[in-house]
Amino acid sequence: MLPAGELERKLALGRPLRVKLGIDPTAPDIHLGHTVVLGKLRAFQDAGHTVVLIIGDFTARVGDPSGRSELRPMLSAEQIEENARTYQEQAFKVIDPDPSRLELRRNSEWLDMDMAALLALVRTTTVGQLLERDDFAKRRARSEPISVLELLYPLMQGYDSVAVAADLELGGTDQTFNLLLGREIQRAYGQEPQAVLTMPLLIGTDGSEKMSKSLGNQIGVTDPPGEMYGRTMSVPDELLASYFELLLNRRPPAELGPRDAKRLLAHELVARFHAPAAADSAAAEWDRVFVKRTEPEQIDEATVLAVDGNVHMPAVIADVFGVSRSEARRLLSGGAVHLDDEPVHELDLGREQVDGRVLRIGRRQFRRLRVDG
Repeated sequence: MLPAGELERKLALGRPLRVKLGIDPTAPDIHLGHTVVLGKLRAFQDAGHTVVLIIGDFTARVGDPSGRSELRPMLSAEQIEENARTYQEQAFKVIDPDPSRLELRRNSEWLDMDMAALLALVRTTTVGQLLERDDFAKRRARSEPISVLELLYPLMQGYDSVAVAADLELGGTDQTFNLLLGREIQRAYGQEPQAVLTMPLLIGTDGSEKMSKSLGNQIGVTDPPGEMYGRTMSVPDELLASYFELLLNRRPPAELGPRDAKRLLAHELVARFHAPAAADSAAAEWDRVFVKRTEPEQIDEATVLAVDGNVHMPAVIADVFGVSRSEARRLLSGGAVHLDDEPVHELDLGREQVDGRVLRIGRRQFRRLRVDG
């Protein structure tokens, strides 16, 4: 556990702190969940501290095992590089990129180490310490395999703190084990251990799991204004307080009901990541479609493939709306999928049942389908 008052002691040193945040570019985009901790990093930046943003281009080769029941798939060097580029661009929507206020690093600078350096690192920690980690302990209890590669991940993240001489590391609550292990690794290398500050996880639009692109419950910082607004309007009412607190640093206005509070939240988020005029347009369009109940003037079209005269709807939903096929099946079984105004539950439909009709997911995502094949 972190000693009580550790952060206060660091702040009392009378000098700018080196405040570290590491992000692994394991997907092309960041979402609002990432901006919670990025926003806290910006607050330290504005307070005059030195913020160190580490793009984990080396640790992304392993993948953080936090909350995972299986080994993450390996990414190619090209995928990691492209993701790193977009992560950096999108992080700058929250933090100030001015080099006088930001130290931007990649951990391939120091983690591409020789065998002697690697052996020195692994000597700092016991296998028993690593297996105390909650997700590893659960997997062991279920007799599920844990690779040596996954065991190395917390060590590599901890060594990042040594490489940049971090005074403080930020992260989500799911990162607590890794952040605390970083203190022990710093101590083994003769450094003063960093303080640790964790931020709550933002629950996704499904209302149950942390926001994640792989679960299809995310709101991306580069989503088009209308989509960002619509996805925000789908946030469950019971999550409004946490969304306001984590994303806007205040409580929802007491005088507003859930729908109007969501409208305010959606408008502010679109204005922040796009522009106030884009937020006004998105709000007007949402009202026209869902309050006045009129069809959008312009619905984007999508061409889908028929095989032997049939269209496989999970594949269509996955391709058109960027969700996984398992999520597409869940949407179908849950009654969230419509063609025009008719609910769809079948996995396969004839091309004549699909061609020219409007595919709708929930109340906010539309595409007119054209069938090829």
